[in-house]
Order: sequence, then structure tokens, then C-alpha cells
Amino acid sequence: MKKPIFTGSGVAIITPFTEDGVNYNKMSELIEMHIALGTDAIIVCGTTGESATMPDEEHKEVIRFTVEKAAGRIPVIAGTGSNDTAHAVELSKYAESVGADGLLIVTPYYNKTTQKGLYAHIKLIADSVKIPIILYNIPSRTGGLGFKIETLKKLAELPNINAIKEATGDLAFVAEIAAETDLNIYAGNDDIIVPVMSLGGKGVISVLANILPKETHDICALFESGELAKSRELFLNHLDLIHKLFIEVNPIPIKTAMNMLGYDAGPLRMPLCDMEDGNKAVLEAALKNMNVGCKLN
Repeated sequence: MKKPIFTGSGVAIITPFTEDGVNYNKMSELIEMHIALGTDAIIVCGTTGESATMPDEEHKEVIRFTVEKAAGRIPVIAGTGSNDTAHAVELSKYAESVGADGLLIVTPYYNKTTQKGLYAHIKLIADSVKIPIILYNIPSRTGGLGFKIETLKKLAELPNINAIKEATGDLAFVAEIAAETDLNIYAGNDDIIVPVMSLGGKGVISVLANILPKETHDICALFESGELAKSRELFLNHLDLIHKLFIEVNPIPIKTAMNMLGYDAGPLRMPLCDMEDGNKAVLEAALKNMNVGCKLN
């Protein structure tokens, strides 16, 4: 098995926007919160961070700022995937140049390519940098394009293809990856943290951790330390809230929840929009039921 970039809970951190750009003061507070409460890695400019609506200059600055603020206290993994290979290479080289510890590379979307093209796309990115790469397998976001096991086996032979964020929810496929490759595996959905770790997974890249960083860390840490019953209990206790955080497309619910809790996460960027009132009420009830409170000072 390749040495993992991190073990435990990596937060897929939101980007706190204002009407004019990024709220860097709030971003700084969130980074400090995660470090203080035990989050094991920060994944910046991913789906939850609304990277798809971030212009390049802003995307790069958020990566640079996060690396600088983390200052080596916690690994920072930068989302630099694209459906344009040259663009992904450019973003990846930039992230490496400012000190990112790793990259998160999603499969191409819209112009989806074949498995042959997917391998060539990832290999070109990997060859352009020296830092480790986490592959991001989420076909529901990429027009159905996902990694086939034969492609993953070939990619795993590349020295800096380190891991996969598995967000299909297909535990049989997770087992196949574990059996057939030496990739580290991270749960890409919070509702499969313990099942994935039971198959040898190293943790989670988590949406839940935005509001419950300590609890998400503890689910993983308890499992890793062999306290399986406690890990399972904590995981199952949060399962209803996890499901409610996906009652609408991510990151609408998590950002709404953070604003409900006083985190001042800011607005969503169109085409993402405010939650439906009925769903908002369901989410609010779930937060109250779990007695979730704001963790900021």
C-alpha cells in the first residue's frame, strides 16, 4: 500500500463567499477551527467548495491562501481537475508550486472521453507534477464517466497516483479496488465511512466535517484504533443528519446549515440557489435533533 497523504477525516471545505468574492477572513477562521478540532486534512476547491464557479485567478488564490494559512500544520489537498487536460495541468502545477501536499483530480465531465482517454488525461497530469494525486470517482457529477478497475490498475502503477475518493456508493467496487490495487481509498460519501474503512479505507473526504469536525475525526480515529463498536455507534448516530445534508444537491444543504448555525458561510453561486423552504425546515429539524451548535468562537 502506498503511504497515504492523510488518515482520518479530510474536510471538503466550503468556500465562504461574499457578493464580491471570497471572504478570506472567514476562510481563515474555518481553517483554524479545523486544525483545533482535529480534522486530518483540508481539501480545498472541490465540489463542496464550488470550484466550478470560481475563475482561475480566484481558484488559485484560494489554494495559495489555504496552504499559507495551514502553514504545514495540516495537509492541504487542492482540487485541480478539469474537463480540459491542459487546464488541469496548469492548475496542478500551480498548486504544487505554492506548496499543496496533494491534488484531487476528478474524471472529465461533459466531453467525457473513453477509458483510454481517461488514462491518458490522468497520466499527463501526473507526469506534470511530483506531489501525490487522489483520483475522484463521482460519475453522478461527470455525465456517468467513472473509473473502470482495469484503468485504476494501470493508473496505480504511476508513482504519484496515491489514492481514490470513491463516491459511487458501490461497496462491491470499493472491495475490488482494495483487492486489485495498492491505492489508498477514501469514502467520498459520509454515509459509507465505516463500511469503506472496514474494507481497508483510510478515512473520508467529508461534507459533514464542515459542521462536525471533531465527530467526523472521531468516527475515523476510533475505527483506526480498533474501537469498532464505538466508531459504528457514532457513525450511525449521525446517519440521519448525513442524509439530510444531501436532501438537495451538495453543497446547497451544508452551506445552508452553516449559515443556520452562524458560521457566515455566505451565499451560494448560481446556478446553485437557496434551498426549498420545505427542505430547509427538514434540515433545521435534523440539526436541532442532533444538537449541533456553531463551533466558532
